[in-house]
Order: sequence, then structure tokens, then C-alpha cells
Amino acid sequence: MDTRIDEISDGIYRLSTFVPEIAPPAGFTFNQFVVLGDEPLLFHTGLRRMFPSALAAVRRLLPPERLRWISFGHYEADECGAMNEWLAVAPQAEIAHGQTGALVSLNDMADRPPRVLQDGESLDLGRGRRLRYLDTPHIPHGWDAGVLYEESSGTLLCGDLFTQVGDGKALTESDIVGPAIAAEDLFQFSSLNPGMGATIRRLAELAPQRLALMHGPTFTGDGAAALRALAADYDRRVRAAAFAGEVTLAAA
Repeated sequence: MDTRIDEISDGIYRLSTFVPEIAPPAGFTFNQFVVLGDEPLLFHTGLRRMFPSALAAVRRLLPPERLRWISFGHYEADECGAMNEWLAVAPQAEIAHGQTGALVSLNDMADRPPRVLQDGESLDLGRGRRLRYLDTPHIPHGWDAGVLYEESSGTLLCGDLFTQVGDGKALTESDIVGPAIAAEDLFQFSSLNPGMGATIRRLAELAPQRLALMHGPTFTGDGAAALRALAADYDRRVRAAAFAGEVTLAAA
């Protein structure tokens, strides 16, 4: 595996590993993000089998033992499969996640106790870098889901939101909503629930300038508009699912 490095904003780096065997013929990308500062943070650990490649990439940016924080969107192999490998090479690092993630998984699965973040709480990395944690339960899946917002650059670390297939440029100003809708049609990976639209619109209120996708490029532009469009599509899906359920019940 080859992990590529791109700077998507000053001091924020995207580490991207492309796996052509997933979702052929387009393939699929797995992205991690390093936010530099006095207390550097890694967002997403990657799969355990990707760890050697990701570790080599991080070594090109900083000594991995300097990592202070390790975070991710929710408890899932591609998001945190290698968390204990990272904890082993970074002895001062702590897992930082929300209350639900700590309660249902991390208190037991992480080799060191996690730092529990409250909704809206920020981590100060130094050098003007502050990352705000926002709970997004079941968005797009995972009861424990959450995102991080880097305030100085306006970068939203989106986790699985806007997932798309393929491998392209690290940065894009092109539409990311259409490809995300197509990926949802293909994978049906989201946990449809009535609160989806409202939760995503809450993120739109941040007016992010960059949307850093775990599976796809980093979008630069009107992040609020993209989030509102994604919310509208999930609203449509929830209504369609509810209507289908009503029809099924009526037929029964």
C-alpha cells in the first residue's frame, strides 16, 4: 500500500491510501488527517493492516512519538482499527472521543483510558489550532459518531459524511454532493433516522470553508451549502423509507 501526503490547509495534512479492490472499477480511498501544533493530532488511525504505510507517512511529517491526540469519527475498523498500534508508538498520546464512544467501546478496547470530550468541547493544540468536538449520533451511522472542526482554518473533519468512490485529487472545488448520493445508493451505509437533516444542518451553521472527507477529496468552497444539500437528500430518504413502511403496514 502507498499512502500519499497532501497539505490541505496550513499545517493540516491528508494521508490517503487508495484500495482499487474495493468498489471496483472505481476503487476506494481511506484518508487520515494530521493537524500540527504543539500537541499534534491524528484523525482516523486507519485499518490495522494499513498501519505500516500510514506510520511511514506520518514519519515524513513529524516523529510519531510526538503525537498527543488520536481521534476519529466512530468506532469502526477503518476509523480506529490501528488505535492501539498508534498508542504504542506515541507514548504521550491519548484517544479523544465523545462520551458514547468511550462508554460503549473505548474504555474497554483502548490500551490507555480515553479523554472524554463533551459536545462542543475544544482541544487546544497550540500555535492557534483549536479542534471542536461535535456529537453527531447515528450520522451517517454509529451511535457514537462525532466530527471535529478546526476553527482557525474552517476545516470540518467529516468522517464518513460525503463518502464517495474513486481516487482523485486531494483538493476539489467540484460537487461532492452528487457523488455522495451515488455512494449512498450503492452502499446504503447510513442509519436513516428522523434527526439526520437537523444534525447535518447544525454542522452547516459552522459555515466551514473546507470539508475533509475520509473517503474522497477535501472540498474547498461553500461547505454550508454542501451540508444543507446533503441534509435535504437524507430528508428525502427518510420520508421515502417512512412511506414504504406505511405502505407495507397497510398491505399487511
